[in-house]
Amino acid sequence: MIRAYARVSTDGQSVNAQAAQLRAAGAEIVFRETASGAKTDRAQLRRVVGQLGERDVLLVTRLDRLARSTRDLLNTLATITGKGAGFRSLNDTWADTTTAHGRLIKRRDHGEAVREIARSYAVSHSTISRLQSHV
Repeated sequence: MIRAYARVSTDGQSVNAQAAQLRAAGAEIVFRETASGAKTDRAQLRRVVGQLGERDVLLVTRLDRLARSTRDLLNTLATITGKGAGFRSLNDTWADTTTAHGRLIKRRDHGEAVREIARSYAVSHSTISRLQSHV
């Protein structure tokens, strides 16, 4: 199941445009929230991540709707992938954990050695390095 998360920062903004984009991209359920990205405890984000199951996908329009910092993003992605679910951002395709390329970049960003990644794909480490430089 594709679940989506849409967030705006203030009451004067609307999540409707994000929700429409997410539904057009295949989201079956859109969790909507009005909360600052700096706020660490976002109820709807916690709810959607809590409902993710094996092979589900969490979809957002942009990474800044999900996380405020790289550390926050990595922690959230670790929680999502730890549940066996995937992640997609409509505007940040490099962060798509549902594709082989996205999983590769995630592994490298988490500190896994290029040689180990290359061995698991049965390719040379220079191939992995070239792929990484295109992100």
